Amino acid sequence: MTKKVKLRSLIIGGGFTLLFVVLITRVYWVQVVEGAKYVAEVKENQWSKEKVIPQVRGSIMDRNGKVLAEDSPAFTLALVPRTIKDNNNQEEVVKGLAAILATSGDPAGVSALEDKIRKRFEAKREWTPTDQIEIRNEGWKIDSEKADKINQLVKDLRAKFPKENTPIGIVLLPEIKRFYPAGQLAAHLIGYTNKEGKPVMGIEAQLDNYLKGVPGFLNYEKDRYGVELTGSKSRYQPAVNGSNVQLTIDKNIQFYIENALQKTYDKWHPKSLTAIAVDPKTMEILGIANMPTFNPNKYGETKNQSDFINHAVASQYEPGSTFKIVTLAAAVEEGVFFPEDKYQSGRIIVADRELHDHNRVGWGKISYLEGLKRSSNVAFVKLGLEKLGPDKLRQYIDKFGFGAKTGIDISGEVAGRVKMQYAPEYATATYGQGLTSTMIQQTAAYAAIANGGKLMWPHVIKQITNPDTGEVIEKYEPKVIREVVSPATAKQVGEYLEQVVSDQQIGTGRRAYIEGYRVAGKTGTANFVLPGQVGYAEGRWMVSFIGYAPLDDPKILVAIMADDPDLGGNYHLGSDVTAPAFKEIVSQSLRSMGIAPSVVQEQTSQPTEKAPQGKMPDLTDQSLDEAKSAMNKFGISVEPIGQGPKVIAQSPLPGTEIGGAQRMYVLMQEGEDVPVPNLSGKSLRDALEVCSFLKVRCQSTGEGYVSDQALEGSGESRLLTLQLKSYKELQETAVAGKTDKSDKSDKSGKSDKTAKADSSSAKTTGDSGKSGTSKKNTDPVKQASDGGSKKTASAQP
Repeated sequence: MTKKVKLRSLIIGGGFTLLFVVLITRVYWVQVVEGAKYVAEVKENQWSKEKVIPQVRGSIMDRNGKVLAEDSPAFTLALVPRTIKDNNNQEEVVKGLAAILATSGDPAGVSALEDKIRKRFEAKREWTPTDQIEIRNEGWKIDSEKADKINQLVKDLRAKFPKENTPIGIVLLPEIKRFYPAGQLAAHLIGYTNKEGKPVMGIEAQLDNYLKGVPGFLNYEKDRYGVELTGSKSRYQPAVNGSNVQLTIDKNIQFYIENALQKTYDKWHPKSLTAIAVDPKTMEILGIANMPTFNPNKYGETKNQSDFINHAVASQYEPGSTFKIVTLAAAVEEGVFFPEDKYQSGRIIVADRELHDHNRVGWGKISYLEGLKRSSNVAFVKLGLEKLGPDKLRQYIDKFGFGAKTGIDISGEVAGRVKMQYAPEYATATYGQGLTSTMIQQTAAYAAIANGGKLMWPHVIKQITNPDTGEVIEKYEPKVIREVVSPATAKQVGEYLEQVVSDQQIGTGRRAYIEGYRVAGKTGTANFVLPGQVGYAEGRWMVSFIGYAPLDDPKILVAIMADDPDLGGNYHLGSDVTAPAFKEIVSQSLRSMGIAPSVVQEQTSQPTEKAPQGKMPDLTDQSLDEAKSAMNKFGISVEPIGQGPKVIAQSPLPGTEIGGAQRMYVLMQEGEDVPVPNLSGKSLRDALEVCSFLKVRCQSTGEGYVSDQALEGSGESRLLTLQLKSYKELQETAVAGKTDKSDKSDKSGKSDKTAKADSSSAKTTGDSGKSGTSKKNTDPVKQASDGGSKKTASAQP
């Protein structure tokens, strides 16, 4: 028995000894042999903490530094289901959040979102106090406006509990999102980034490598509470913010374009509407827009994918009569255009195919210049096919850049199609049918005439800069592609195109006429072929207008194209679609640029003395009386805006050539919210000058003279809406208040004879809208009769 006990004790003791030896060996192996390895792993996995430092995406700005796209604070909505259920207010939370987050006020949409939030609560049976759920996509990266409404909802819910700081279970997590301050302004050009931060289209996608930047990091050792250990080694890599991109577009001109397009779109309901504005000397794009459009802040609400297409570069059309500039320029350059030579209009036979003018019967035997004004197809067939010949015609089509991409720095450009083999194809090409082009190609072609004969590279990126230092990383300079015609030819063609606009009897572009400015331009109305069909669609047209101003020193060129507007089957209305929009855009833009009218209208009354010539003096820091005295010798009246002791700014700018008869505006008050004066009775031209001077966005409804005005917003976002009425309507309004005005006249002690003297003085001096010596008029009817322009007659296409 004793032996068995001893043997058992020996075995047990040996086993424990062996186990101890194995344990000691393992501890030695872990702590000594591989100790460094395990310590490193522990540091990396448990002691080490790495924090990502997000970078700021670069901003996109206009040519004047106004921000069009930037990173901004956002919030993601998170809910704590356990807290909400404990508070027994789940339905209040569901309904309150759904009403705030729903993208539209549609009851069905709100109800669907309520169901979605309820299902998220039911995802688990038991929620812990720390569990959170996010409501995507509606509650993901929401803006400050919605966040404020959610905070108000939290306040309202908390007010129902006795304890002031009762948890409600609604949390807003801070985020960063891409924000577009101007909304839909230049949306097709800028593009957008989605909520994941991925650029989808436009400049955002095209220049993503410049804009995105590089994130940084901070790596350090921590204790179990996450606190950095004293003496620990840390690694820090700062974030590199994205570069800023400055575009060539002008935010004000972009606004004028989109405002005019919206009016045209609402009135004529085209399938699409596109406009491009450029500086013809450099081909820098000043504005580019499409209708329909979208808001990049709410890109998910856009239903039709076609609304994202930038038709200015990605769509091709048969241009129609705007293409006649190529034939005209070629004929002038080759010395075969004689404006007073006669031809038989109406129709012409080319290889057994009859081609005709838009009115089919023509206007009898007319001059080629009249044919240009009337947009006669026959005139251009004879010029292009008979006088130039097919080879020369094709040569100039190629020189002007048709059939090839312009190389514009906007993605998605197509080349258009130019294929001509037979005589009828060359014949129809002379007036822009049978071939296709893009809007940017036509814009570049017209700019070549406006700038003296040089085809320029169109571009929209001005420069890329470092956001911290302002250092220019990359700069985009204007480039000449080639000379297409001589400066003399370009000047002559421009003067011919001016007559298309200025001839108020037969000029097809007369709707684009702008009082006080020399405008050159051309209309276009072209049938188009429906996909999969042969021949042209009956009663459906592409309508366009391209022009520039001022003729002698072009500052802006605008091209507008309307795809299938609702003309009610009457192509004669084509010139009513795009030409008025051109007029609105260019007149507002010229005022914004500080380009004063240079053409003095013929006086209907007695002639006046010729105003002294010279340049506008600098009136800055002068008192109002001093400014008036300085301009009195030029016969120019000075109208103050705001109140203050000294002149801060003036319009026209110092150094501007002084024309015959005009008025000057001087700013007397600093700040962005300078009061807008009462513009009642002023012509639209004068009202727009005041708006441009005060940097107030302006839109108008109706035609004629200002009868009412409404100002909204503050600072740079101020928008002035002008209601215009005809002279007759203003007169009727004045007659209705005649008694009241008579009383005021009696109280002021002014006799009828004095009033007549004032009226005579105004007539002798010239139009109130232009003359500086006419007396100030408080009667809107009289002011309109002095300063306004007559409404132009209805135009033919």
